[in-house]
Amino acid sequence: MKNRILLAFVLMVASSFSLIAQTPEEVDLDLKYAADMLKPGTAAPDFTLKDINGKSVSLSDFKGRKVVLQFWASWCPDCRAEMPLIKSMQAHTDPSEIVFMAVSFDRSEDAFTSYVTKNELGGVQLYDPAGMRDSDIAKSYKITWIPSLYLIDEKGKVTLVTVVADKLAKVITPDLK
Repeated sequence: MKNRILLAFVLMVASSFSLIAQTPEEVDLDLKYAADMLKPGTAAPDFTLKDINGKSVSLSDFKGRKVVLQFWASWCPDCRAEMPLIKSMQAHTDPSEIVFMAVSFDRSEDAFTSYVTKNELGGVQLYDPAGMRDSDIAKSYKITWIPSLYLIDEKGKVTLVTVVADKLAKVITPDLK
């Protein structure tokens, strides 16, 4: 009898831990994937990349405006899933106040260009041909997971770090449903 009670208790506890580990709502993805990213208050490292039209663009070009800095790739399912919310945030913010800057880690420029064009992505679309693992920019921003998002203030300081676009939306477009 004692063995059955003990077995039932162990199974109940084990199944509880299993449910916790498998329920996305109960797992804070930022704790898992954004913990080592730059901390709020840190100066955002400047960088220069080519945009979708081949023009050189630097983060510092947008000093004086807030910047949503998104790291992504067209092959990333989580990145693709968050694109509608990113587009919606863009549509509901004033581009003279908030710039959306996206850095793609696609290894193929054609894949990057095709995805941006097909999905009518706005904002400043940049391409880092080094890919995430070899990118100096990814290293300077401590990117180990995509999508990764930073909100940078008008003075170039990090104010928010997340891997969940919904958290960013709650800050910059709180009335967006």
